[in-house]
Amino acid sequence: MNPSLATLAVIVGAYLVGSVSFAVVVSRLLGLPDPHSYGSGNPGATNVLRTGNKLAAALTLAGDAGKGALAVWLAYRLGVSWGDASLATAGAALAVFLGHAYPVFHRFSGGKGVSTAAGVALALSWPLGVSLLGIWLAFALLFRMASLASLAAAAAAPPLGLYFIGNWPEAWALFPIALLLIWRHRANVKRLVAGQEPKIGAKRS
Repeated sequence: MNPSLATLAVIVGAYLVGSVSFAVVVSRLLGLPDPHSYGSGNPGATNVLRTGNKLAAALTLAGDAGKGALAVWLAYRLGVSWGDASLATAGAALAVFLGHAYPVFHRFSGGKGVSTAAGVALALSWPLGVSLLGIWLAFALLFRMASLASLAAAAAAPPLGLYFIGNWPEAWALFPIALLLIWRHRANVKRLVAGQEPKIGAKRS
């Protein structure tokens, strides 16, 4: 196969992998309500946790992070075979995130992408992933707000990506991912400014 077509195929495949919403899948399997129908309406682990089902939230987190890591890992392995690993990996990283945010399987109504972005970062560079996780945990423990922790990690991702990965397409792919992740938290930013953002684990009507 032509390397350019092969890279495009990998990117499309990554988008489809990202389009599998584990919040929806896990909720259906465990008999929970659709995550679009309560709380923030966001199909992600934090919103699923508002049901009080910690197992469902953990499975959602693992699934969404896992698909991000899997897409990047497979893209790199396949890209090596046709000599275009860097572009394939960068494209897959962005595509799997876009798939989660705008999933074709769920009427393009997806999550904010924090877990998937974490999986992408960890697969691109484990020191990068661990550093971003440390930032997220520090903010989450200090302020008990998942959104603030996510925004801090998103802001740190591009410069840390350039530091750990270097001046490569994979690092530059983190810029649009971070910008989109921040954009999808715009409602949270308004609530943070107004002092109305709920704490981690708090239920919302």
